[in-house]
Amino acid sequence: MPKNIKVHNVVASGGFDKKVPLTRLSVGLNRTEYEPEQFPGLVYRLENPKAAALIFNSGKIVCTGTKSVEQAHEAVANLLKDIQKIDPEVTAVNDLTIQNMVASTFFPTELNLNKIAFDLEGTEYEPEQFPGLVYRLDGPKVVFLLFKSGKVICTGAKSHEMIEESVIKLRKNLKNIDIDLGDDEPVEAESIEAESINTESQDNELIE
Repeated sequence: MPKNIKVHNVVASGGFDKKVPLTRLSVGLNRTEYEPEQFPGLVYRLENPKAAALIFNSGKIVCTGTKSVEQAHEAVANLLKDIQKIDPEVTAVNDLTIQNMVASTFFPTELNLNKIAFDLEGTEYEPEQFPGLVYRLDGPKVVFLLFKSGKVICTGAKSHEMIEESVIKLRKNLKNIDIDLGDDEPVEAESIEAESINTESQDNELIE
């Protein structure tokens, strides 16, 4: 991954090969949260790599919070080992799939969001409701949030390669409508602060 693109979150889902006893897990494992009267899943926080796993009685799992596909696989492997300490009959995770990746990059200039909204198809811009412009790319199928400051957030990708391809296409499409990007390439991505995307709602959609 180029240094000008930073991955903030990877969401992966899969399923254990049998149902899992959530009550036993909540008692036998540290760093768990389980309140079945409020939410049917158990939250288990892994430390290395840092991640949070949502585990359901059916065996379905959603892992979020890692910074790369490799870390996501490592976190799920560690999760399986921890679960086996409580229930040795759980032997595998099936159909592990990357559902979403959230990444950012940064152009070293202010972006003319009004011009982008007017000239570029697939955009939504309502600055009185939200300061960012939403741009839906058809291929690869990702969604960008563009901010006047030059910050850009990409969500919906399923691989590092898909993120890179999407950023290249974004840059090309902006250049095609004469948007000044301030440089030949985006500079190194800055940390996302107030304009950070909220991935919590995306994770909840995966669970439903």
